[in-house]
Amino acid sequence: MSKTREHYQEAARHHERAAFHYKEATRYDAAEEHEKAAHYAYLAHGHNQHAIHHDAEAAKLHAERCDSLSTPVSAEQGAKKKSAA
Repeated sequence: MSKTREHYQEAARHHERAAFHYKEATRYDAAEEHEKAAHYAYLAHGHNQHAIHHDAEAAKLHAERCDSLSTPVSAEQGAKKKSAA
């Protein structure tokens, strides 16, 4: 499995965990159990930060891969333009 795909999957897992914790925080806040609500909001924030990190890493790896794939094509196009002139 590629590193890019692993980062995307980790980001998805962290987003899901963050959503779960935000829902729990909402439930406890509605029940006026503010300490538990704050605890779950804190956990959600942490998972959200991890998800953002994995999103950024996946995007960086994806961009690097796209750049490496497009570089040879650009070089070929440049060579064709020079030979045509």
